[in-house]
Amino acid sequence: MNKTKTLNHANTLNKPIDRRRFLSGSLATGAAIGASSMMSTNLMAMPAKKGGTLRVGFTQGATSDSTDPATFNNDFMFTYAYGVFNNLTEIAPDGSLIPELALKWDATPDAKMWIFELRQGVSFHDGKELDANDVIASINHHRGEQSKSSAKPLLADITSIKALDKYTITIELAGGNADFPFIFSQYNLVIHPAKGESIDFTSMNGTGAYKVKQFEPGVRALYQRNENYWKEDRAHLDEIEIILISDPAARLNALTTGEVDLIDRPDLKTLHLLKRRKGLRVEQTTGTKHYTLPMLSDVAPYKDNNVRQALKYAIDRQEMVDKILKGYGTVGNDHPIAPSMRFFNNELKQREYDADKSRFYLKKAGLKKLDIQLNLAESAWGNDTVNGGVLFSETSAKAGINIEVVREPNDGYWSNVWLKKPFCASYWGGRPTADWMFTTAYADGVSWNESRWSHEKFNQLLVAARSELNQERRREMYFDMQRLVHDEGSTIIPMFGNYVLAMNDKVQHGQTASNWNLDGLRFMERWWIS
Repeated sequence: MNKTKTLNHANTLNKPIDRRRFLSGSLATGAAIGASSMMSTNLMAMPAKKGGTLRVGFTQGATSDSTDPATFNNDFMFTYAYGVFNNLTEIAPDGSLIPELALKWDATPDAKMWIFELRQGVSFHDGKELDANDVIASINHHRGEQSKSSAKPLLADITSIKALDKYTITIELAGGNADFPFIFSQYNLVIHPAKGESIDFTSMNGTGAYKVKQFEPGVRALYQRNENYWKEDRAHLDEIEIILISDPAARLNALTTGEVDLIDRPDLKTLHLLKRRKGLRVEQTTGTKHYTLPMLSDVAPYKDNNVRQALKYAIDRQEMVDKILKGYGTVGNDHPIAPSMRFFNNELKQREYDADKSRFYLKKAGLKKLDIQLNLAESAWGNDTVNGGVLFSETSAKAGINIEVVREPNDGYWSNVWLKKPFCASYWGGRPTADWMFTTAYADGVSWNESRWSHEKFNQLLVAARSELNQERRREMYFDMQRLVHDEGSTIIPMFGNYVLAMNDKVQHGQTASNWNLDGLRFMERWWIS
């Protein structure tokens, strides 16, 4: 149940807000992400230490990356967002929602009107104090008619956003949304200083833990601690250097030779060797990360759901988990809601590899065989993506489906292949709520609907569930949506993967969040060097 207190709607609109009536901000909705688990037996309990430089080897990034928050689509830019800026809300390590720049929030009983009170005395890097105009301009940046931001569909129900005073904003929605404050923890909804009614995203001027010292998109970024950061228990490191090393072997070599202290997405094939190295350790976190093979549903032959079903039965999910993830994950069931999430449909039968069923659906599509291409780059899944495609082609061939695996270059994959080629691969960190995940990637017409899937009943349920405050009815709706995506969706989701990191022993941290890789992508302000 949403524990936000209620306000009299008329009084809210016409009288000053009594700030004593606000909540502390944490929504105890039960929508927390699953707790993290560690491969290392040495879960750090040492106190945080100030100082030092952390050097990180990253998998993802592109020279075409922009500092426009509407365009962020990889970890290089997500880290920039969470390190240099702040959000209104934050996902805590335990998966709960906590205040960040928003000190408190409240809602009317129908969850259609929300009031956010901002922290006072928070300054941008240039000394300007944060105020309501900055928040409004930052949110509106994603709402424009021409906006292609992945946050735009999350904000589509906003009918009005106003400043009640310097530190208070009110947001009215077209329909109720019990999960609304969760949205403002997203990486691209970071707060920039207002410039008129817009923002200047080229200035790199945030309220966050680190200032930008050097920034080369898709190559390297160097960050320096913000000595005036408003969170006293964060920003432990003097400097953080992020280096793009897309090749997994080169990334691992950089760690073992001491060129970097931490790497994301290590090659899972070599983990057993890495764990033997003195001074190095491997950690994993169980969360919502999942791997996808989207088929453009408006392009032949994927227009036909029988073809999509044939492909879903033609992949051996357990083999993918065993051989591609080396066991560091679980099988997927062609929908994006993880078992750790609230409203996970535990009644949906697990789809398994079945060449006979695959041939059955091919026959229903009027086909004896199928010849298609699958466009892949290693950066699509972070590790062994092309080998995953090869495994798929081997099992699908037994059902009369011939998959030609086309290797694409890592650089430019997300701008030239994903969302453009009819059959490709991607991965998702997941989202804290079912509504958020579905709205981002499965709702009709949203910019990150990677399969261009459109389903009338699904979209009706999505809107209805968002405003439904009866939790049992809401559960039924999300169960139905998962079933529709499973049965009629245009995305294969063969597996959920754990977040895996490798680092030297001097890298320290507390409990890690599991909503994203790298401690919910907030490692820059939370971690330290011993």
